[in-house]
Amino acid sequence: MRSSYCGLLDTTFLDQEVTLCGWVDRRRDHGGVIFIDLRDREGIVQIVCDPDSGEHFNTADSVRGEYVLRIRGRVRARSAETVNPQMKTGEIEVYATDVEILNASETPPFQLDEHTKVGEEVRLLHRFLDLRRPEMQEHLYFRSKVTSALRNFLDDSGFLDIETPILTRATPEGARDYLVPSRTHEGKFFALPQSPQLFKQLLMVSGFDRYYQVAKCFRDEDLRADRQPEFTQIDIEASFVNDKDIMAISEKMISQVFSNLHKVELG
Repeated sequence: MRSSYCGLLDTTFLDQEVTLCGWVDRRRDHGGVIFIDLRDREGIVQIVCDPDSGEHFNTADSVRGEYVLRIRGRVRARSAETVNPQMKTGEIEVYATDVEILNASETPPFQLDEHTKVGEEVRLLHRFLDLRRPEMQEHLYFRSKVTSALRNFLDDSGFLDIETPILTRATPEGARDYLVPSRTHEGKFFALPQSPQLFKQLLMVSGFDRYYQVAKCFRDEDLRADRQPEFTQIDIEASFVNDKDIMAISEKMISQVFSNLHKVELG
């Protein structure tokens, strides 16, 4: 349906025909010419629609904020006085030759820019909108990059990424278990794991030597700043190592993440 992300367009695309899909971030009518800021996960690009485009102009005239569009058009350079250095795509714009509304939108309950302050209850009620905000998307992108960097380091260090069961039996640990009733065994329950502890020890006895997992864990505890009912952890186990070996691996892993993502060298 599309040939490129909005936020990845630059001067290397000049005079090329592109197809874009995204959300209407802003719409402006400047004396008959309509400008649409089209947004996707990579950023925003300016779309230009003029009356000469016929029916497509009428479609562009009807769109409002958060409409989902598919745009076909040609990438062209902005004039010197309209270049926007605040945007990644500020040197170019897309002259629309076709505008298609994929989904209309009601007026959002709040604006999605970083300057709008919204209460947490409203944000959670409209979570899909909240996750469109730049701040939230940056957090999730960064989390994804951290996870990828951790996986790469552990893979390169000889660890195996092995999934362990989520439905297991209850075992005494530091908190209460979440219990899941069994449909096929009346009166019996599964427990959600507080950690993969037993399974990773089984893997060590089986000779896998080095294991890791980005593990989802569950603990039935009261909600506090340092206590969550559901959380994700990097779970690691290794055989034939001592405490210094584990500390060295952990320090190197954290140092590499900071170096790759923050360009900061830890001493």
